[in-house]
Amino acid sequence: MQITDTNADGLKHEMKVVVAAADIERSVTDRLTEIGRTVRLPGFRPGKVPMTVLKQRFGASVMGEVLERTVSDSSTEAMRERNLRPALQPKVEIISFNEGKDLEYKLAVEVLPQIELANFGDIELERLKPEVPDEEIDRALERIAQQQRKNETVDRPAEKGDVVVLDFVGSIGGVEFPGGAAQDYSLELGTGSFVPGFEDQLIGAKAGDTPKVTVTFPADYGNEELSGKEAVFACTIKEVKAIVPQPIDESLAAAVGMENLAMLRQTVRERIERDYQGIARQRLKRTLLDRLGEKHSFGVPAGMVDIELDTIWKQYEAQLERAKQAGQATGEGDEAPKDEAAIKSEYAAIAERRVRLGLVLAEVGSKNNITVTQEELNRAVGEEARRFPGQERHVIEYYRNNPGAIDNLRAPIYEDKVIDFILELAKVTDKSVPVADLLKMDADEAAAEDAKQA
Repeated sequence: MQITDTNADGLKHEMKVVVAAADIERSVTDRLTEIGRTVRLPGFRPGKVPMTVLKQRFGASVMGEVLERTVSDSSTEAMRERNLRPALQPKVEIISFNEGKDLEYKLAVEVLPQIELANFGDIELERLKPEVPDEEIDRALERIAQQQRKNETVDRPAEKGDVVVLDFVGSIGGVEFPGGAAQDYSLELGTGSFVPGFEDQLIGAKAGDTPKVTVTFPADYGNEELSGKEAVFACTIKEVKAIVPQPIDESLAAAVGMENLAMLRQTVRERIERDYQGIARQRLKRTLLDRLGEKHSFGVPAGMVDIELDTIWKQYEAQLERAKQAGQATGEGDEAPKDEAAIKSEYAAIAERRVRLGLVLAEVGSKNNITVTQEELNRAVGEEARRFPGQERHVIEYYRNNPGAIDNLRAPIYEDKVIDFILELAKVTDKSVPVADLLKMDADEAAAEDAKQA
């Protein structure tokens, strides 16, 4: 094999590769011999088929197979000899080949840059520690108590706040409509969860009553066939239940499986703190990535930037289409046309930054042997499965049978582990901050980013 460098421009390398005809012919013969050991052809015993017959029968397909393997193996060897680390799949262009002649092709490849990592010990960061006020814990306990309320049957007319159990059949113009009937339906009066005006007409009803409730569906009702129409519901009240409040005391803790109220309160506090710590963590991560972007400046493979830009641009076009449809739905006029070239230029800069940061994080992970364990992947799959109650087995099977999907779980775990590694080396100071201030900072940053993208 002969390799000749034809161009080297930054991260782009081009070379001409020539593979001798004798090498290709030898590979074809070896492959045909391998086929001849097992192939069965009429008139020949296994392993006794002449090479001329094998070439006539299988020569074309074997030649295609050999050429494909030869290009793959020789291009890999060419890059290995030049110590090139390809960023993307190399591009191959066949220059010339005929049977009995040398194979000559052009190999173009973009390589990964040499990255000199910054001294992470010089990075100074502030990690916010959210302070959760007792009032928020109290509100969370009130919500839990609301969920743990009990109902008890009462022999009296229904009042606002009661739960009535009823059967009903709805009709419009005397004709029942799909979805307008139910049995043993529990409805809490006063919540406004049903058609406006429905619940009010059940106040005062008792078990055994058969009231007829007349309502008009709102003009913006989700079902266009019912919007703005008057309907009559023939109801049968089967039971009236009074809601018994659940006090926030030891009985609430017992109802949710906790030893005592103090433990329940602490558990609720820890859960809320984790939620806010997640916001603080994302803010810290964004700041760290900004610092890494400032401290690393090197050329990145244009092909990788193009792929990232294509992803961003598709998201932008989808967002634009949604905005257009929303504008049509509300009757708003079209906005003035944007300068597409300027927008794409800005997104190209974002794409380049993302690629550069991704390469920095990958380099940190590679040099420090950071990996994602099977246990961590299993835990991630379990968390995904729990998001789909009743479908857990299907979710697990999906990830088991789709390596690409597993890679989508591996990537954020790997990134977080690299981020944590860098944070251990950086100078990070902790600062307590009220939750309200943390949320305001996060909202202000989000608003600034939205304004920038707009």
